[in-house]
Amino acid sequence: MADRGKKRYVPDGDPLWYKDATIYELHVRAFHDSDGDGVGDFRGLTGKLDYLQDLGVNTLWLLPFYPSPLKDDGYDISDYTAVHPSYGTLADFRIFLREAHRRGIRVITELVVNHTSDQHPWFQRARRSPPGSRWRNFYVWSPTPDKYREARIIFKDFETSNWSWDSVANAYYWHRFYSHQPDLNYDSPDVRRVIFRVLQFWLGLGVDGLRL
Repeated sequence: MADRGKKRYVPDGDPLWYKDATIYELHVRAFHDSDGDGVGDFRGLTGKLDYLQDLGVNTLWLLPFYPSPLKDDGYDISDYTAVHPSYGTLADFRIFLREAHRRGIRVITELVVNHTSDQHPWFQRARRSPPGSRWRNFYVWSPTPDKYREARIIFKDFETSNWSWDSVANAYYWHRFYSHQPDLNYDSPDVRRVIFRVLQFWLGLGVDGLRL
C-alpha cells in the first residue's frame, strides 16, 4: 500500500522492487540481543545490518514487534503504534529504519489488522459500551453463538467455537483465531478510519511495505 501523502526513501526508485527483492524474514526478539537480557531487540538488529547486507539481503520482513501480551507470539496486538518494551523503543525503531535505508535495505513490517488482543484499549472500551454504540461496534457481537455456524473453527485443539462469552458486555464476541483475539468489525467506518491511521503512521515513519 503506497503512502501518497509523503515522499519516502526508496533506494532505487523502482515501484516494482518487490518482484526481485531478496527478503529475509525475522522476529526481532529471536535475532540478536544487545543488552544480555535474553531477548532480541532493535539495537541488536541494527548492529547486525552489515552482516545481513553481506548476505545479499535487500529487504527485511519483520514479524510483529508491537506491545502485546504475547499469548500468540505477538499476533495479539494491544497497541498498534508502539514497540514492545522488550524490543526497545520507537526511537530505536527509527534508528534501525534509518540505518537499514542507509544500506539500501528496505523494511516490511507485519501488521495484524484482522483482530486485536482482548487487552487492547479498543476492546476494553467496546465491552463496556452500550450495544449499538460506535465503540461497541468496533467488534462483532451477538446475543447467541448461533450466527455463522458454517465458518470452520481454525484451532479445534484450543477452541470449541468462533464465539466467546464476555461477562462484562453480556454478549458473545466473534474471533476466527483464538478467543483472546477478538475480530475487528470492518463494517464500522470508525474501525476503517483508525486502521487507515495506523497504516499512515508506519508508512509515515518510512517503512517500505506492510504485510496485513
